[in-house]
Amino acid sequence: MSAIDVTSEIKPLKEVLLHRPGKELLNLTPDTLERLLFDDIPYLEVAQKEHDEFANILKENGVKVFYLEDLMTEVLDQRPDIKERFIKQFIIEAGVDTPKYKYLVLEYLNSIENNKDLVLKTMEGIRISELDYEKRRLDKSLVDLVSEDSDFITDPMPNLYFTRDNFASVGEGITLNKMYSVTRNRETIYAEYIFNYHPKFKGQVPKYYDRYEECHIEGGDVLNLNDHVLAIGISQRTEAGAIDQLAKNIFKDKESKIDTILAFDIPVSRAFMHLDTVFTQVDYDKFTYHPGIMETLKVYEIKEGNDPDSDEDLNVKEMTGSLEEILEKYLGLDITLIPCAGGDEVASQREQWNDGSNTLAIAPGVVVVYNRNTETNRVLREYGLKVIEMSSAELSRGRGGPRCMSMPLVREK
Repeated sequence: MSAIDVTSEIKPLKEVLLHRPGKELLNLTPDTLERLLFDDIPYLEVAQKEHDEFANILKENGVKVFYLEDLMTEVLDQRPDIKERFIKQFIIEAGVDTPKYKYLVLEYLNSIENNKDLVLKTMEGIRISELDYEKRRLDKSLVDLVSEDSDFITDPMPNLYFTRDNFASVGEGITLNKMYSVTRNRETIYAEYIFNYHPKFKGQVPKYYDRYEECHIEGGDVLNLNDHVLAIGISQRTEAGAIDQLAKNIFKDKESKIDTILAFDIPVSRAFMHLDTVFTQVDYDKFTYHPGIMETLKVYEIKEGNDPDSDEDLNVKEMTGSLEEILEKYLGLDITLIPCAGGDEVASQREQWNDGSNTLAIAPGVVVVYNRNTETNRVLREYGLKVIEMSSAELSRGRGGPRCMSMPLVREK
């Protein structure tokens, strides 16, 4: 079995990566919500119960669950020689830029002996009050005078439970993503170390995109339609330039079977932040979608250029016809599109906001969904799908559904 093997959105899910929400949610405040890309503050205890329910649903259906925090801890346990490098890189990426505080944060993180505690602390955020008081009060600077003890010297990472975005599984490789915002781009440091050093992945996984590239891309915009066709959204979070570069890198890899990339140009908005918030596959021949994207949706086909020896050559053309016709051309099936909430204008807007279109298929025709989207779930059942509902009162406050919260590592061939 390959370390990464995902050529479909619907084939039986075998291995998945999650992150259980932690104290980073407790460190959200009304003043930091906008900067940290949240609309509200979830109640952590309930969010954790909901997330555990989600993980148990997956396990009960034969899925092996890995946790981001555990894999990163295993890297540090097995490679103590890179612990210092990780801490220093984290400090730089967290934006700690005064020499005094760089030293104090380095000293503080080095004092945490248990690697799991260290990893969780980098995720939770560090307050100034946690640093050595005696050393802080010496040589007062302007930074000290204008800072409160309750201020965070490194911000929390509350979006981490949306593991779909940091990297994306593409065939037997990954895209290690450059995220849309500075606050989320820090999250990809864990995937960088896991894929570079964890024995499960080290040296076994082609990297089709890197977090150090110029243009941003996020995993919620990447859908594996089949062995040969990859769909990517041009969205609030993914730039066309990233798709161009990704296409070149994939086509250059002669081991990759992907020969076509479909770029879906969707409206740029907070509500439609990723392609998978408005469009997901639920069965061989069925997709859910949000009606609000249809008026402006454009689809582009990207193939390798006429000069296979060139790293720059691509053939790009806009596709004509309806979305059903485009999908039927590439999948070779009669396609059914299922509108969010059955197409009712008010209900579809409400349930799309609560991730009614963000389904996670764990097998053909079997989907995990939020229980709050009653109209969409009813419609899915009417189309013959097996719908597994999970609690969602608190997790949904982060604006992401079951697909957002999961990164498949392996699906059946």
